[in-house]
Order: sequence, then structure tokens, then C-alpha cells
Amino acid sequence: MYDFIVIGGGILGMSTAMQLIKAYPDHKMLVVEKEDALAQHQTGHNSGVIHAGVYYKPGSLKARFCLEGNRATKAFCDEHGIHYEACGKLLVATNDMEMQRMEALWERTRANGLERHWLNADELREREPNITGTGAIFVPSSGIVDFGEVTRAMAREFEHLGGGIQLSSRVTGIDERPHEVVVKTSQGELTTRYLIACSGLMADRIVRMVGKNPGFTICPFRGEYYQLPAQHNRIVNHLIYPIPDPSMPFLGVHLTRMIDGSVTVGPNAVLALKREGYRKSDISLPDMASMFSNRGILKALMGNLRPGMTEIKNSFSKKRYLEEVRKYCPSLTIDDLAPYPAGVRAQAISRDGKLIDDFLFVNSRRTVNVCNAPSPAATSALPIGAHIVAKVREQVEG
Repeated sequence: MYDFIVIGGGILGMSTAMQLIKAYPDHKMLVVEKEDALAQHQTGHNSGVIHAGVYYKPGSLKARFCLEGNRATKAFCDEHGIHYEACGKLLVATNDMEMQRMEALWERTRANGLERHWLNADELREREPNITGTGAIFVPSSGIVDFGEVTRAMAREFEHLGGGIQLSSRVTGIDERPHEVVVKTSQGELTTRYLIACSGLMADRIVRMVGKNPGFTICPFRGEYYQLPAQHNRIVNHLIYPIPDPSMPFLGVHLTRMIDGSVTVGPNAVLALKREGYRKSDISLPDMASMFSNRGILKALMGNLRPGMTEIKNSFSKKRYLEEVRKYCPSLTIDDLAPYPAGVRAQAISRDGKLIDDFLFVNSRRTVNVCNAPSPAATSALPIGAHIVAKVREQVEG
């Protein structure tokens, strides 16, 4: 029997496991991952941005954990020799309306405790000669890293401290009993005193296996990217983000410097027709039937019908996609947009059709379940792991 089993080999699962074994060094622990390697889904398919915490509601878990996680991620990288760059982020306004919205973001960054600098058009041009705008907010603490590399470093530390990792083990059932939890996997049954689930795109299904009604459903949104050719690797010096439209549920198309030196354009946000649907051709009839029979998802889709249709049109039109980025980087041409792998965001949607904004946990007597952890979850992985360890401690010692 194990003392603790963690489901999920992404950055949240490995952060939790690493911190849990430090808190309980004499306990037997196992991480169970359904893929044949770690960090194969949201962790390995994101932009690699170490977020600062610009957009999140002051006082929310996202705001708190992102601010803490930005510092903790950099410290972890320093400790483990992982390369990262604190290149900073520019939020660029391109018209008077966006300048007004920028003022609201300025106040939010103040409330979230961020260092930031207001730039006029000339100051923006001095920092970014290839970017056009009427003004910008510069946030110096944003950075870039390979979160897959961070996850693997966490895994090495976990194993060094005595933890085990079992790959290619899909969870098929969970039986929570008064004194133990039986986890059924594709490699057989496992028994543990406590269970922690960091299962991303499968979060609601794991909660149902535990025997609880989650009160939400995971809806997958594919974020599609393009990559600029190598001659444009120095087209920007910072991360370049548009000022988000409050009526849109996501942040809009941005230019992202990647840790490998390349620059990506994206993402958009389109409904994926499969939980792990990284390509337009990825379709799962059972997943579609589950989504389109869910009242909460249908209500959310209808409530965001206009922006949703815009995202779909952009998905199938490189020209429309280019128009989005040319608002602030007019020198780019359609030939500059080359294909790049997409990511899939696990977005929890409530029964009443609301996109759940903050991190969400659903727990039982012997389980802790991470249920909504979209961006900035990778940046926030270390404080999220510490939060989970605190919840486990309450169960163990309560």
C-alpha cells in the first residue's frame, strides 16, 4: 500500500509530488501518468511564458499564486541550472479605446502588486522598433522557460527523495473507502491512504470516479499558433500582448519569444472536438456527444457565440489571423506564418454556463482534486503544489 498516489505527470502533479515527499519523507509515494512520458499535455503544449499576474482578479488564487509562482519558478530554475529569460512583457494599445482599457489594466497591475511602467508611443518605439502602438504597459517580471524541462527536474528530485513514477498507466476507476483509496489502472490496481489528482483535461472525469458530482464540466479549447521564420527571431525584444477585449473570454493573439530563440504568433481559442484534440482533424464522437448534451457548455457557447465564430473564422483563414497581429506588428506578411503545434486548454464550465475563472479544487475525505487550472497554472505550479500539500496535511492530521 502507498501512503500517497498522485495522478498526473504534468507540472502540477510533479510539483505536488516533489513538495509532498519533502513534507513526508518517510512515506511511500507514487505518481501515475497515462502517457509514456511526463509533461505531454498542457505542460508540454503551452507558450512557456512565466506570467507576472497582470489580468487576474485581485485577491484571487490566480493573482496570489501567479505572483508567488513567478518568483518561485525563477528560483527553482536557478537552483537546478535551467535556462530562462526574464525578458518582460509589453501590453500594447493601438487605439483610443485600447488606451482606456489599458488604464484599467494599469490599476489592476497595481492592485496585484506588480512592478510596471507606463510607456508612451515614443518610448514604446524605442523599446520595440517593429511594434506600432499609441502606448504600452511594460511588466519586467514576465519571462520564458521550457516548462517541460522544469517538470522533468521536479521528477528527478522526487525520485531522488524516494518517490516512484509509473508511466503508461491510465486510471480507469477509483474506489474511495473509509481507510484507503483503490485506484484501478491499465496496469492493475493500486491502493493508497490518500489520493491527489492533477489530471488536467480529465479532471471532471476523475472527480466522478471518486464518486462526487463535480458541478462543472471540462471544455477543451484549442489554441493554435504560427511560428515566424528564423530571420524574424529578433523582431521583438519582449513578449508582445494586445490589450484584451473585456467581451472576449481569452487574451487575443500575441507575439511570444520562445526559450529556443524562435517567435510564435498566437494563440486563438477554438472549441476542440476531442478532449486532447491538438489538430483540427482530431474528433471524438463520445467527447462531442458529451459536450453538446451538456447544458452548461451549450449555454457558455451560445453566450459567446459572436467571439466564438470570429475565432473559428480566424482558425481557417491565415489572412484573418495575420490581420490580428498586424494591428501592432505591421511588417509581418502572410508568408511569415508557418505552422506550429497547437495546445489545448482545459477550461472548467459551471452548470449555469459560466467559465470558471479561478483555480478550483474539489476534495473528499481521502482525495484532493485539482479541477480548474488553466493559465497561469504552469507559472503557479509551485504555490499550487504547496496549497495541495497543506490540504493533504489537514486530511492526514485532522
